Amino acid sequence: MTDRLLVGLEYNAVVGELSPTANYTLLFETAHQPMVSLGTSSDRILSPEGTRATYITFGKSLPNTRIAPYVSINYSSWERGFNFPFGVNLSLHPQWDAMVQHDGRNTHWLLTYKTLETSTSLLLVKGRYWGVSFGVRF
Repeated sequence: MTDRLLVGLEYNAVVGELSPTANYTLLFETAHQPMVSLGTSSDRILSPEGTRATYITFGKSLPNTRIAPYVSINYSSWERGFNFPFGVNLSLHPQWDAMVQHDGRNTHWLLTYKTLETSTSLLLVKGRYWGVSFGVRF
């Protein structure tokens, strides 16, 4: 919708659920401050239908590297409490990223190919289950 506000829909094929997502950037990353955003989405990978997450995320690229770690404070409606996701993204090439993320309970690996309009990620969920994620930007 704007450079600060992203809204969308996500489809969880495991439970057959279509649900809204939203992210609002409070602060854009600069040389001296992290990116800070607020958001909501389905709770976690493999979460039950109808569960939601609401979170604040802090991310910062490390100077002179291709590495960008992040950390979140997440309220999980599934667990009715807080957890603390974190991860690190490695820019392999302008169109390729590798990421490891811990969602507050489990660790997942992603390899993403992106263009201006799309993204496709190969996932290794919990280090055991293969998956694919597709994204389209309008």
